[in-house]
Amino acid sequence: MNDILASIFTIGMISVILMKTTPILLAAIGGAFTQMGNILNIGLEGMMLIGAFAAVAVGSFTTPFIGIIAAIGAAMLLALIFAVATLNFKADFIVVGIGINLLAVGVTVLLLTIFYGNAGVTPGDVKAILPKIDLGALAQIPVIGPALNEQTILVWVAFILVPVYAYVLYRTPYGVHLRAVGEDESAALAAGINVNRVKFISILVSGIFCGIAGAQLAMSTVGSFTAGMSASRGFIAVAALTFGLGRPYRTMIACLIFGAADALADRLSLAGVNSSLALTTPYIITIIALVFATLRVRSALKSRAKKALQLAGA
Repeated sequence: MNDILASIFTIGMISVILMKTTPILLAAIGGAFTQMGNILNIGLEGMMLIGAFAAVAVGSFTTPFIGIIAAIGAAMLLALIFAVATLNFKADFIVVGIGINLLAVGVTVLLLTIFYGNAGVTPGDVKAILPKIDLGALAQIPVIGPALNEQTILVWVAFILVPVYAYVLYRTPYGVHLRAVGEDESAALAAGINVNRVKFISILVSGIFCGIAGAQLAMSTVGSFTAGMSASRGFIAVAALTFGLGRPYRTMIACLIFGAADALADRLSLAGVNSSLALTTPYIITIIALVFATLRVRSALKSRAKKALQLAGA
């Protein structure tokens, strides 16, 4: 038992947690934008998956950085479909989100078959790996240095985007409009806010973030694409932003918890723990987090209703 714990709780574990957290965090921030506009975007999974495929397919014969741009473009295309279907044609957000996820799975398998003759994985000679950033002397800083050393640029981008998201949300006119739309759409309309425009932008932003998430997922280590490689990380991102109530730093903390669970599952498998048991770890934690998030939301709603009754009585 002590040997297993020693192999799990290492400084290298922190590095793995950051790497595992990055795609979840990026997708969660993107989903938080739509959530603040009162749109539950469960299409994050599909947008991330199509982004991962585009990153490898394009990055393998150009450069990984062009692969990132391709990933963003592919994910934004699905986001555009989501936006048009829900905002212009008034389709249900949940139904369209499920459709986006199924479309991404089908399209990636089809493209794998057409371009590579294999419906499961890209060939061994099709590789696109993001370069790692060497911190040099800074890597000698205890704990932090080894954890941040040799990470891809997208890991840095993901955590920098958290305060950027906070700034946009609380310090810009768009952020004010987005929160107003999410709080009370009718009041936002009465105030002259273009509700559809605000929501449309939030959906496209979610596509951008999911594309970057897919690029990190596919090109951070192996540099290849496997069918279904997003492996429900988009849904975990939805759980994280739900747990964090769409708030920047709460959502980041939730993503770190899920990233740690994913890293723990890998370490448990390497330590000889039953692989099936290890692989369930992130999903068990996701369920627990969603239960707590539901209880928090119910508590907040009851508190709000109680205050409203007190004001009405006054």
